[in-house]
Amino acid sequence: MGIVFLILFIGIPLLEIAVLIQVGDQIGLWSTIGLIILTAVIGTGMLRHQGIATLANAQKQLNQGAVPAKELFDGLCLLAAGALLLTPGFVTDSIGFALLIPPVRELLRNTLGQRISHGLQNSRYQNQGFHSQGFSNHQQSGDFRAQSPFGKAGAWNKNDDTVIDGDYQDVTESDKDRLK
Repeated sequence: MGIVFLILFIGIPLLEIAVLIQVGDQIGLWSTIGLIILTAVIGTGMLRHQGIATLANAQKQLNQGAVPAKELFDGLCLLAAGALLLTPGFVTDSIGFALLIPPVRELLRNTLGQRISHGLQNSRYQNQGFHSQGFSNHQQSGDFRAQSPFGKAGAWNKNDDTVIDGDYQDVTESDKDRLK
């Protein structure tokens, strides 16, 4: 993991500097600076458009009662793309523009999804998880429905005939008078 951070924080800036020097030699200093600014402006516009579309799709999924997993991943990719596009340099701009392309995000989502799924299947934690009753380990606790997350066995029993009686007072009328 340390080598990854070394590449990210030392290798990428060195590569950016080398590319900027090469481009600057070919097209000149002011053209290079102008091109960097132009890519940031174009990328920001594209990012805004796709971000609004992703947000609308996420809201649509939520309104239908579905988890907007695809939209959340797209949002993370767009966040990374925005950071990369605002970082001066052609290498980071290229990666940022690639993340703005929906098929690239889909390929990345599928690849990461398969790797995570494969990793979980081979994990020693594959039988553990979070359920409506709390965390459980199926191998150690048996039937996870038999015990509440607070350790009180049978707390979720649906055959319980306990009746909880209570009183209430409707305060909506008094709230209307108070707001006048």
